[in-house]
Amino acid sequence: MKRLENFLFGSLYSPVVFGKENEEEARDLTDGDPALFFTDRSADEIVSVHEKEMELQEESNIEVEARERKPVWVDEEEENTTIDIVKVNRLRKLRKKDDERLISGSDYVSRLRAQHAKLNPGTEWAQLGPRSSNYGPYDDESDEENDVEIARGHKNIEADDDILRSNEDLVVKNGAKLLPGLLEYSRLVDANAMDPSNGPINSVQFHRNAQLLLAAGLDRRLRFFQIDGKRNTKIQSIFLEDCPIRRATFLPDGSQVIVAGRRKFFYSVDLVKASVDKIGPLTGREEKSLEVFEVSPDSSTIAFVGNEGYILLVSTKTKELIGTLKMNGTARALAFADDGRQLLSFGGDGHVYHWDLRKRTCFHKGVDEGCVYGSALCTSPNGSLFAAGSESGIVNIYNREEFLEE
Repeated sequence: MKRLENFLFGSLYSPVVFGKENEEEARDLTDGDPALFFTDRSADEIVSVHEKEMELQEESNIEVEARERKPVWVDEEEENTTIDIVKVNRLRKLRKKDDERLISGSDYVSRLRAQHAKLNPGTEWAQLGPRSSNYGPYDDESDEENDVEIARGHKNIEADDDILRSNEDLVVKNGAKLLPGLLEYSRLVDANAMDPSNGPINSVQFHRNAQLLLAAGLDRRLRFFQIDGKRNTKIQSIFLEDCPIRRATFLPDGSQVIVAGRRKFFYSVDLVKASVDKIGPLTGREEKSLEVFEVSPDSSTIAFVGNEGYILLVSTKTKELIGTLKMNGTARALAFADDGRQLLSFGGDGHVYHWDLRKRTCFHKGVDEGCVYGSALCTSPNGSLFAAGSESGIVNIYNREEFLEE
């Protein structure tokens, strides 16, 4: 009874300790004798904590596996296929032991990948990274759900952006000037030191990731180099037997290389599929040279300089002729503006044409002052300026807005 009162109303002399009732009842049952044994439950607590840690670890591993990219298709017959790597001489380098002869299909694929990575170092630019953790498991169901997920994780995406990892100014002030004095520099290893060209080089361009460099020329070879400033490893060389290269350029999206020469056809090198396609002659056209061309900033259109003032518009997807534009004189140079919606063309007579590609019409025609024979044309990234060069060596720079008002 005393114990019940203390439990209900408390006691000034003996504080109530919950969980002691069972112990007191046990003492009552033993009539005050000391306990012969007791139950140690500390091990159960340790086991439960360990199980929780294992569950958390398994959940973490599952999340990591979910974020990793998985192959779209898996060949189930690889495991049932056996490859004889001794029968073919070029496959003997895949052996790990001298007496090894037969390997499974999956092992054969993995060894081929390892051998390719060994012979072609520095191909990280073509690899796809893991799926961002900001996306949920149902990213592929609809574009709308993707947009929602991206909006929810917008802050995390920005936090991972390289541009936010520096406190440097993003825009250089107009008042900044170079300090007087000598500009120090050091020469690095030649970009094509591993495989120099056997003839004049007509095109040199960096891939948009600034690691891959292409070099092409009249020796009919298109070479790719991994630029690090020290070794500049050659990645690949493509020989085009019937086309001395006059111009080669990456598409702005970096997926293809367009190659042309003094021929009535051109080549498309797909960097993703590792394929080379020969395109042409273009339907209904008799051009003998497609060496002068430009690619639109959105990578959708290629504009070629044709015969008798014609400009040929070709789709980068279908590689088919989708339209033509006609100048009064001969066409000499091209340049895109306004994100590919407008095209500038430069004629040998010194006239600069502005074309609306949506309507396929010329909306302005002006004269380059002092032009002897137009040869080059270029627009600024924002399209506000353009430069026109002639064979006399003079380059005139114009404000497009003012030029269009003349």
